[in-house]
Amino acid sequence: MAITRRQFIRRTGLATAGTLLGPSLFANPFVRRAFADLGDRYLVVIFLDGGNDGQNTVIPVTNGGGTLRNDYEAHRFAGGGGIRLTPAALAGTLIGNDPNTGGQLALHPGFIGLKQLYDAGQLAVIQGCGYPEYSLSHDEARTIWQSANPLRNGTLAGTGWVGRHLAATYGGSQIPAVCISDEISSDFRQSTTSVLAINDLENFGFPWDDYGSDESAKAAAFTALYGTASGGTPGSTQAFIGNAGAATLTSTNSYPALHSSYVNDRPGFNQAYADIDRSVAYDLREVAKMIYGVSSGAPGVSARFFRLDNGGYDTHSDQGAATGQQYDLHREVGDSLKTFYDDLADMGVADKVLTVVWSEFSRRIEQNGSGTDHGSQGPMFVVGGPTALNGGVYGN
Repeated sequence: MAITRRQFIRRTGLATAGTLLGPSLFANPFVRRAFADLGDRYLVVIFLDGGNDGQNTVIPVTNGGGTLRNDYEAHRFAGGGGIRLTPAALAGTLIGNDPNTGGQLALHPGFIGLKQLYDAGQLAVIQGCGYPEYSLSHDEARTIWQSANPLRNGTLAGTGWVGRHLAATYGGSQIPAVCISDEISSDFRQSTTSVLAINDLENFGFPWDDYGSDESAKAAAFTALYGTASGGTPGSTQAFIGNAGAATLTSTNSYPALHSSYVNDRPGFNQAYADIDRSVAYDLREVAKMIYGVSSGAPGVSARFFRLDNGGYDTHSDQGAATGQQYDLHREVGDSLKTFYDDLADMGVADKVLTVVWSEFSRRIEQNGSGTDHGSQGPMFVVGGPTALNGGVYGN
């Protein structure tokens, strides 16, 4: 199904082109040198929406030289409605030690897939990630993480941390990034180059009207319009709209073909994602299709940056322990990431892909009913091949 014109404007960033930060900051040669071209590599960003409970994600099993386990047990209940995870329940997901106290750590039992990646050196666990002076507001925390601008620097307003790199590195006629969504995520925002928002490649298309008999004439007309606009003053809104429009029109002819190519060439992995049958698996499969297309030299496909999210982490209640809401969420993400990594390894590109997993904040240590309330710092994950990533536990 083709996207609507309203969706087209939103998904290609044209609606906000005039209000976002212009490219002048990134004309500085020192800034351009710092933001080097990614080269033959890929970045995948996964957002766990709602505030993932870090204390039931990377869990202290022993005290080491501190009191981590004692503190955990003092604040989380056992038994009915309890969310405390026992050392016995964590025996199958042990990872490294806390760098500060030396205490043994473990992943949530739902993270069987991540445990396998950790044991193979393909997972880095980064503890204590956050920023100062939390408001504990979902919206504000997301904005700060996505913009990487906790001090509210005005020169960075309207841009995302990935978006600034895209603006410094790529031109208006390029499409270096794709959000698996119906809109462009804030962390990819900028006003220099094109970003696509695609729910699934098979149904991605230009927003033609219902009359297909004159599509070739309409394609010629849009091409001419975009070509005229892109000839405007370099760096102007007019030129940006022309370049983005032309790039998007081209992409709607090249990107849908990646679906059938992947399904035909990689039926086993195509089915493996379907067997998980969860949104993260399906979204990562869309990313895998595009990486396969780029690595195979598919014409008109050049995306290197990808973004998706998974909701449900606002676990004030029904959080569960070894089972329940938290278990289901972690199992979905862990199994999906393991399948995605195996898919990339089979393609021969696992060493070229880094996947970063984050949430807008963690949750409090104290259990509140059968869940936890908003907290501050929490863990992040980075997944990658053995020459692209130094696996292990980092941070306190």
